[in-house]
Amino acid sequence: GGKAINTTIINFNNEKMQITWATRELFPNENVSFFYTFDEGKHKVWEPCTSYLMDQDYNSGCLFKTEGPTLAISIRNSNGSEELFSKNLKADFYIKPSPPENVTFFWEEDTVTVSCNKPQRNPWCLRLELQYKSKFDKEWQSRTSKCCSVGEQGFDPRKCYSFRVRLRRLVPHCNVVKYSSEWEAETFWMNGTLLDSCDDDITPQPKTVIVLSCSLAVLLMMLILLILLCKWQRVHMSILPAIPDPKYPLADLFNDHNGNLQEWLDKNDHVVLQTKLEYEEPESITEAEIQQEDGKSNDKQGSLEKIFTFSGAAENNDGKEAEIACLISAPNTTAPFAGFHFLMNDDMYVML
Repeated sequence: GGKAINTTIINFNNEKMQITWATRELFPNENVSFFYTFDEGKHKVWEPCTSYLMDQDYNSGCLFKTEGPTLAISIRNSNGSEELFSKNLKADFYIKPSPPENVTFFWEEDTVTVSCNKPQRNPWCLRLELQYKSKFDKEWQSRTSKCCSVGEQGFDPRKCYSFRVRLRRLVPHCNVVKYSSEWEAETFWMNGTLLDSCDDDITPQPKTVIVLSCSLAVLLMMLILLILLCKWQRVHMSILPAIPDPKYPLADLFNDHNGNLQEWLDKNDHVVLQTKLEYEEPESITEAEIQQEDGKSNDKQGSLEKIFTFSGAAENNDGKEAEIACLISAPNTTAPFAGFHFLMNDDMYVML
């Protein structure tokens, strides 16, 4: 009885039924009521809907528990006194399966096998559908097999692939409507390795390469710091030159003379004079020996006597000149000087 209307019937995994209708088109100004029953006899007990689906404050569907293989529905006016639409149906022909559970991927070279848990109710009515694509593909590629395993080959190990799977209900053997489950969560794989996304499909670098890269970076940073430190020291020396410490060149003044400047000067004057004389003495000896040899060759009677005087620096405040005499005489001769007599031989000289 009543008018023929289009309804959408879904049996969610044989657990809950959902019946919807286009209430705004079919009943524009009337809020209808819904009744259902799973009884198969003539004396049916109708159950009122307790969970309505709403469309702009109008009842547009009902959600209730699946309690049997057969179902009768009735849409009535608002108080339930007049039936506007009724229908009998097989609830098992409207099953929409749940997404596959415990999905696993098995990789072997370029072949992947996807499997899931087998449903407890009528698994022969289900097909497992696998879809995949690389990031270079625009369309999904599909592969379907019996529940609950499907395999495919020809995967490039250099590419990242997106995978998704779902269960499909066979039509017309098991369903009158082509219902499939929702897609399982999409996963991303590359050469058997699970990734977060195909945007991160860069091949991981070996640990040795990472360690070497970090070591080179540290060495480079240390070299740069050393160069900057050297340049900073040069700049610092040019701007603020170092002040020499007087304790090093004047160490003997403080260590040997306890800071007595006059005593240190007297000692240093003697050292300077002695050093000068020691420097000049070899010249006197060398020059005297040369002249002695020349004298021996020119005068066959014996050796000649020569006196060489050298001027020195003044050692006192009176400005007197210091004289140094080198006496060279024949063997076993006596050399007089300032009231003193000196016995000389050819290998001796006297400094006064």
